[in-house]
Amino acid sequence: MIELLLAIANITGGILLGLTTLDKWDGASDFFNKIAGFLAPFDTVIGLGLIILAFLEFWDGLIFNVVSILGGILLLTHVFSKVPALEATLYKISDKLMPFKAIIGIALLIIGILQIF
Repeated sequence: MIELLLAIANITGGILLGLTTLDKWDGASDFFNKIAGFLAPFDTVIGLGLIILAFLEFWDGLIFNVVSILGGILLLTHVFSKVPALEATLYKISDKLMPFKAIIGIALLIIGILQIF
């Protein structure tokens, strides 16, 4: 059950993070923009889900779960100001990951699809 939830979180997080690249591949249909528009209000829940579920399944797919955790951190960037004790550290991690946002997003999407199969 946890694996399926993590796969869904990976796919949805991958769409949100990799939207710029997916939009280029999509062309004029705006399919991924419509999905991302629907998912955008849930980015905090998806980010928390990625981190928590990846920690629960950490040793079952170490590399995949590390990517899920990094994606969760990127999705939770806007929440970091509400955690004063960790704010500086989390912002540093997020700033270092931001150039790789689209790459992590596409990797999450691929990992999520692989986890379903």
